[in-house]
Amino acid sequence: MPSGRFALCTEVSPQCPVQATTLGYAPNLGANVFFAVVFGLCTLVTFVVGVSRKTWTFAFAVTAGFAMETIGYIGRIILHYNAWSSNGFKIQIVCLILAPTLICAGIYLTLKHIALAVGPHLSRLNPRLYTWLFIPFDVFCLVLQGVGGGVDASAETHPDLLKTGNNIIIAGIVLQVAILSIFGLLSLDFFWKASRYHGGSQDGEVTGKKSEQARVWREKKFRIFVGSVSLAYFGILIRCIYRIAEMAGGWGNPVMQNEGLFIALEGVMVLYPAVLLSTFSPGIFFPQMSKLRSDYEKETAAALNEQSSSGSLREADTGVQAGKAQ
Repeated sequence: MPSGRFALCTEVSPQCPVQATTLGYAPNLGANVFFAVVFGLCTLVTFVVGVSRKTWTFAFAVTAGFAMETIGYIGRIILHYNAWSSNGFKIQIVCLILAPTLICAGIYLTLKHIALAVGPHLSRLNPRLYTWLFIPFDVFCLVLQGVGGGVDASAETHPDLLKTGNNIIIAGIVLQVAILSIFGLLSLDFFWKASRYHGGSQDGEVTGKKSEQARVWREKKFRIFVGSVSLAYFGILIRCIYRIAEMAGGWGNPVMQNEGLFIALEGVMVLYPAVLLSTFSPGIFFPQMSKLRSDYEKETAAALNEQSSSGSLREADTGVQAGKAQ
């Protein structure tokens, strides 16, 4: 952040040039208005669909993330008109750093419900543990980055505090990348097993619970949903790696002052996941995610009863045939 003779700058002037700001440029108006509008639309769509389709937890996490992205880009629009705006800088740095963590929480939720729908036994973890493990870690990352952003926002011209806040933010993002990587490996393992388990199944070959799981696995909407979540995952992961590189050089480093990199690796890498997650909403493309725990238990019990009944009928039929043969 500005220090020395620029510490008291509040607006652009010959004595306070744009190049002396932390970003080193006045954010492009068109690009940031575009990001703000699209994120705002994604916020509205995700909230409406989430409420109407009862995907409450997913909708809450992702909508909050999209809303923070919208506010963050409004902060950058403020910086376009006044590159020295302290409020604009604080808004954009806090919101844009924290928002993807909330989007990650929504992505973590999907694997639990996917595993429950297509084969809980195929997951290395009990599906219900995904939310108990990944969400708390995600919240911890959110807290770390929030604390770091708060320290930076209040530090103003204190170099030591700025460095401390920056290091806290980096620690939060590094941990987030590590958690995302572990989640990605578990997801890859699960989908590989599921493809082998359901790959050879045809309609009529299996009954009961496995039949329902195979049906979900082969649904076109389900595959579209899984593809969109997978693409969203990679976008957020790339963005987090970029943020580590951006923050590692300290405030005002060449990476941070490269607006083209920011638009491509921060803006686009979060925007396209937002568009995918709001367009291919689980409420529409993966309705199993909106069902309550009791629904899963009822369906599982019904499937097991069906399977048991089928087995009993086959045994009875075999007994009758044996009696006739005698």
